[in-house]
Amino acid sequence: MSLAIDKSVTAGDLASQDDYRALSSAAVASLVAGALSFLCFFSFYFGLIAVFGVALGVVALHRIRTAPTEFTGRKLAVAGMFLSIAFWGAGSAFLVYVYFTEVPEGYQRISYSQLQPEDGASRDAVPAAARLLDGKRVFIKGFMYPGVQKTEIRDFVLCRDRGTCCFGGPTPKLTDMIQVRLKEPLSLDYSLAVRGLAGTFRVRPDQASDNLGGVLYHLEADYAK
Repeated sequence: MSLAIDKSVTAGDLASQDDYRALSSAAVASLVAGALSFLCFFSFYFGLIAVFGVALGVVALHRIRTAPTEFTGRKLAVAGMFLSIAFWGAGSAFLVYVYFTEVPEGYQRISYSQLQPEDGASRDAVPAAARLLDGKRVFIKGFMYPGVQKTEIRDFVLCRDRGTCCFGGPTPKLTDMIQVRLKEPLSLDYSLAVRGLAGTFRVRPDQASDNLGGVLYHLEADYAK
């Protein structure tokens, strides 16, 4: 009697092993990437996550199709691809909308690339493109350099990127800094988030920053976001 029971259990185990299929790791990774693709609403660069989500989903579906008795996870792969594409499309549309509507009327958008020295010039030289902006009403985005004051800030340095100003990186170079003075009643609290500022741009190499020594560029800001 006991021998018959042992044989029956063994046969059942073998049958269950034949039915077992591994969950595709690519399918799981595609779903995770798809969920993380919501970051596409914050920057175009995060679109790379969505690309990986779609690519991993394709890989997972291929593996499942070619080895259906070994792998499962088709629904996860499809869901990951769907989320990646949906967040990618919606996020890109949102960022394009923001780009074309964030500049206040009467201001021109500029970037830090326009403030960089010309080829062959010293790293602190003011280029002709920057001098042409002197006295113009401009809009620029950047990151606040951390100082002692954390709330109701009216004077601060705006930096080109978050790496140098927020996470202990090297002191930003002169052409990557703008001394900002907010007109009353404007003020800002310190944040790691990107800031959009608009005002009158000035090139004043002879004036100093409050906390970083000399500075080339200044902004008398009457708009801050």
